[in-house]
Amino acid sequence: MTERQARGAQAEERARAHLEHAGLKLLARNYRCPRGELDLVMADGDTLVFVEVRFRRSAAFGSAAESVDARKRARLIAAAEHYLLAHPADRPCRFDVVAADGNAPVEWLRDAFRRD
Repeated sequence: MTERQARGAQAEERARAHLEHAGLKLLARNYRCPRGELDLVMADGDTLVFVEVRFRRSAAFGSAAESVDARKRARLIAAAEHYLLAHPADRPCRFDVVAADGNAPVEWLRDAFRRD
């Protein structure tokens, strides 16, 4: 595992712990499909939550949250659609972003974007 992969895995673990502490339940981690990858899939009550975890060592080139651009959002939506085909769920869904900049506490952006 490279140093970058290790930092990413650590950020995902921090995000998972933060969200579980807030009451969410982990359903899947690193769900991969031809359309992309979902870092975390969680349940928040009756809502299915697709979580993108972003880490930046420094905000010199923008924050971690800002790195979820339109292209990345489209890939996340496509991966979520694939997940729902494989795991049908008749409940509301949302996309959250958990951003970690350096050693700062994680920032949880609920309902960070929507499928329009």
